[in-house]
Amino acid sequence: MKYKKIVLMFIVLIAIIATFQFKHLINLEHAKEVQIQLNQFINQNFITAFSLYFITYILATALSIPGALILTLLSAALFGFWPSVLLVSFASSIGALLAFLFSRYLLKDWVQERFKGHLSSINAGISKDGALYLLSLRLIPAFPFFMINLLMGLTPIKARTYYLFSQIGMFPATLVYLNAGTQLSEIDSLSGLVSPNVLVAFVLLGLLPLFLKILLSALQRNIVYKAWTKPKSFDQNMIVIGAGAGGLVSSYIAAAVKAKVILVEKHKMGGDCLNTGCVPSKALIRVSKNIKEINDAQKFGIDAQINHIDFKKIQTRIKEVISKIEPHDSVERYQDLGVQCLQGDAKILTPWQVQINDQIISTKNIVIATGAKPFIPPISGLESINYASSDTIWDIEKLPEHLLVIGAGPIGAELSQCFNRLGSKVTIVEFADQVLAKEDKDAANLVEQQLIDEGVTLLLKHKLVKFEKNQTGQIAFLEVDQQPLTVTFDLVLFAVGRKANVSGFGLEELDIPLTKTGTIEVNEYLQTKYPNIYAVGDVTGPMQLTHFAAHQAWYAAVNGLFGALKKFKVDYSVIPAVTYTFPEVARVGINEKEALAAKLDFEITKYEINDLDRAIADGNDLGFIKIITPKGSDRILGATIVGSHAGELLAEFTLAMRYKLGLNKILATVHPYPTMSEAAKYTAGVWKKNHAPQKILTWIEKYHQFIRRH
Repeated sequence: MKYKKIVLMFIVLIAIIATFQFKHLINLEHAKEVQIQLNQFINQNFITAFSLYFITYILATALSIPGALILTLLSAALFGFWPSVLLVSFASSIGALLAFLFSRYLLKDWVQERFKGHLSSINAGISKDGALYLLSLRLIPAFPFFMINLLMGLTPIKARTYYLFSQIGMFPATLVYLNAGTQLSEIDSLSGLVSPNVLVAFVLLGLLPLFLKILLSALQRNIVYKAWTKPKSFDQNMIVIGAGAGGLVSSYIAAAVKAKVILVEKHKMGGDCLNTGCVPSKALIRVSKNIKEINDAQKFGIDAQINHIDFKKIQTRIKEVISKIEPHDSVERYQDLGVQCLQGDAKILTPWQVQINDQIISTKNIVIATGAKPFIPPISGLESINYASSDTIWDIEKLPEHLLVIGAGPIGAELSQCFNRLGSKVTIVEFADQVLAKEDKDAANLVEQQLIDEGVTLLLKHKLVKFEKNQTGQIAFLEVDQQPLTVTFDLVLFAVGRKANVSGFGLEELDIPLTKTGTIEVNEYLQTKYPNIYAVGDVTGPMQLTHFAAHQAWYAAVNGLFGALKKFKVDYSVIPAVTYTFPEVARVGINEKEALAAKLDFEITKYEINDLDRAIADGNDLGFIKIITPKGSDRILGATIVGSHAGELLAEFTLAMRYKLGLNKILATVHPYPTMSEAAKYTAGVWKKNHAPQKILTWIEKYHQFIRRH
């Protein structure tokens, strides 16, 4: 296949070079001469001449030979206006299609493979709006058509779409030029074509795609909303459903810009993060960290031991932490900020009406922030055993003697380590071949080894088959390499992901589509099928993180309230995430695994934390920092940090990525000694050392030798 492409490319190149030998013939003066010479032949052999000219025009366009405008003008002069419309319109489109296919056959695979990471958004845009974009380019004849043929051939646009919209897009300009060509004998120069009237015509042609886009958008809105009656006025500017992170931030922003907004929540303000997620889990992690520090005290010369762990007191403290943070997300605070907070059930009746309890309220915009809940897989025997999720584990009154954790993602790994330190015998069952499946293997390995060292039983590549309960207790039946295995337990904790809350509040009645993963489908502005209904947070994804939901909420609120003036595409490029095990795993941007999958030309800079003075002094020198950069560049594509305080260390790299500061800038920044933050500077130093200009250093060394001798 590669040999055939080389041969074809060589043939095309020879053809182009050969035609350039006749470039001097493709000018206005020669066109006039040819017109006079060929008129008699064409009058006697019209069909033959027409066919030959048609083929010539196709070849000239396919080979991207300069002078298509001259051929167009000459066509009208030789064959008349209407026959030339037929000739040029089809010949130019066919030639463009051939050039497009040449480009696709010869270059597309190589370009897409070579620049895969950079082209994903372009490919997505072409797949969605490629036809309209092509039409816009074709309607502006000042843009070189051969470049359009070449570049569009590298994209995923379909060939038939390319031909059809090229035919349509080039037709208006063809008419303008052919009309001028009928007066070829009176045109003294090509600049004569660029009269004010012609320029105005081309400006209008260029604006046509914009008008079409506006018209298409209006038609789409009419189609979407045709089944609904829009109120003449609205009670609210915005109604937000769900008072988790996404809902709180959306309503806060709306109130801050003096919009009238209602926030409705049927359970507790603060959502999962405050009540069953981030806050209680981090309070528990703090307890487990205390336990580890006491157990490690002997290393520091301290004779300490743990005589008793009071699980009920731990649960009480967790609830106290929640109560202390609760005012930050309270009804009172948000009402003081200008948000009307309502408790109860919400149901979307129409795109502009929401029923809250027994009251129907009209609104200009709606933000859905209903979150997600733990997914409980339908395993045989589930109904007969004791199980919990990340939502209900905080309600247990007794520490389980043997805790079976299903799933080794962030939630499973964090809670497994905590309960193991509290005194439970913990067994983790994970179908994948590593914990934290999305992270790099070297990062996961450190967490795995730490869990094992602390006494957690880790069963990777194991499949959960069923549960049973008998006289001896509760049993989980597993399978590994088609071999059976059983594990007894007191309590099962399911940590296999979360399922978006998409039912019970009107999505079905409005026929709002969902993605394959069960989340609400939104566009780049976070709009659903209905442009005035937005979705943010866990209910839409793609990341289920508190700060991610808050990030989306800004876009949803601003686009909903000010979208008629300006809309903003949500930016997912720099989103940090932390798993709070020991060691912590923190990441922003892409990791090595994702860079390899995208086939990027990248390099890795790695710094081992066991080299850091402060980490050694603290006795927490486990881990590393790994930076992904383009080959030969200090631009940060991603950072993975494993170690104590990794989440705090990540902030510097997140800031650097957000404002496009490279490793050289980090290296040039003064960091206090001795701190963990120095690890960032030393990592940048590793990159600098790897990219030291060896040739220049050789000459500098010779300079110093010279100085010593003189």
